[in-house]
Amino acid sequence: MDPENEFHDDSRKELSTEEFLYRTGWVMLPVMILMGYVTLRWIVPNLPDTECIVFKFFGVYCPGCGGTRAVIALLHGDLLKSAWYHPFVPYTVLMYVLYMLSHTMEKLHVPHVKGMLFKEWIMYGMLVMIGISFVMKNVLKFGFGILL
Repeated sequence: MDPENEFHDDSRKELSTEEFLYRTGWVMLPVMILMGYVTLRWIVPNLPDTECIVFKFFGVYCPGCGGTRAVIALLHGDLLKSAWYHPFVPYTVLMYVLYMLSHTMEKLHVPHVKGMLFKEWIMYGMLVMIGISFVMKNVLKFGFGILL
């Protein structure tokens, strides 16, 4: 027996990135539904009325400002309000739905449907969206006096 292959087990196959993300997506779905229910039912009604620490001390919106309000708006089914508060939240949900739906359809052998591949531009899109949101919120505040 070759010593280099002594611990090699052919019965274990590595999952592709796409398969790993797909399986993780299905595991996370009930977790996220449960977290959404708990958030709306118990956490949100008991949240103190506090503002962002960055906003409180420095007077500027941080890159994450509006994220909590966006999640709450989305959980209430208000997609437009969620996008207004922080576009990262509905963008992330949209990418999740497209990814999971395309892979599920491919696994069900729906003709001409291929699973969406994970690409770096998806992550860069998220970063750009966070940056644009950060700049726009502060331009609205300082340039026009509009508080969000």
